[in-house]
Parts: sequence; C-alpha cells; structure tokens
Amino acid sequence: MSKNLIIYYSRKGENYVNGAIVPLSKGNTERVAEYIAQAVGGDLFEVDTVKPYAPAYKACIEQAKDELEQDARPALKKYLDHMDGYENIFVCGPCWWGTFPMPVFSLLERLDWSGKKVMTVMTHEGSGLGNSERDLKRICRGASFGPALAVKGAEVEKEQERVKAWAQNAIS
Repeated sequence: MSKNLIIYYSRKGENYVNGAIVPLSKGNTERVAEYIAQAVGGDLFEVDTVKPYAPAYKACIEQAKDELEQDARPALKKYLDHMDGYENIFVCGPCWWGTFPMPVFSLLERLDWSGKKVMTVMTHEGSGLGNSERDLKRICRGASFGPALAVKGAEVEKEQERVKAWAQNAIS
C-alpha cells in the first residue's frame, strides 16, 4: 500500500469563480488532489455524500452554512475503515464558510490519526486557509502537521507546478 493518501471533497457544477457563477466539469479541489498524486504518488479518496448538495451554487452554500451552524455530519457513500500503511495524509477541500465542508469531518472523525503526518490543502476564492488548519488539529489528534497550502480556485490550472513542488517538499 502507498504511503501517501489524498483525501478530498470537491464540487463539480456551479462554482464561484472570480466573482461569477460558472459551471465546472471537474471541481478545483479534485484537480489539486490529482496534482498531488502526480507529484508524490498515493491513493486518492473522494469524499462523496449520500444526499447530494443542491446543484445551484447559492442553494448549495446556504445548505453548507446550515450544516456548519448545526455541526452536522452528513452521511457518506463510503468511508475508510483505517489508514494502515499510510504515513502522509493530504486533506483537501474547498473553503466553505471558513473551513472544510462538513462531509470531510464525517470521514475524518472516524479515523485513528496516531503517527500520521497531515497536510492541509484548501481551495478558495479569497479566504485562503480560513480555519481549516485549526479544525484539522482539533480532529486529527495524534497526528503531526506539515505545511498547509491554499490555492485560489480560479487559478488552479496555473498553479499545477507550485502544487506539485509543495507536495514533494511537504513529505520530505
């Protein structure tokens, strides 16, 4: 089994990009997760909810805000039972209301983080990492933390080489 695991949540469809709502055939965070896998190898694990988010961007962000306020843990289509064999865990997601989407926490809270090295990755349109590092440190007890990375979603394609260089450095 590979020593690198890339966990990600990503939104396809309507997204906010440079002040406009635009359709994306592949979410920005998924692209970043793929860049990481290309750079360091590893297994990709997509966080996917049983109940899909609204396809309309504005309805989706309201749903996400409600989940955050309720500290909800939406059900997932699949979960990881363990992370045996992995040393480095990249946790990637879009910045929704200052942190990861709640489904990411649905997965992370079930896992044993002892002895793992965690790298926080957040795609955003201006909020940077938000509270994502703080929130992961609270949830991933027993882990050590490597460098974090914020990538502006609108510039994700231009950031491929920077993401790859960051990932390689993060695990060295």
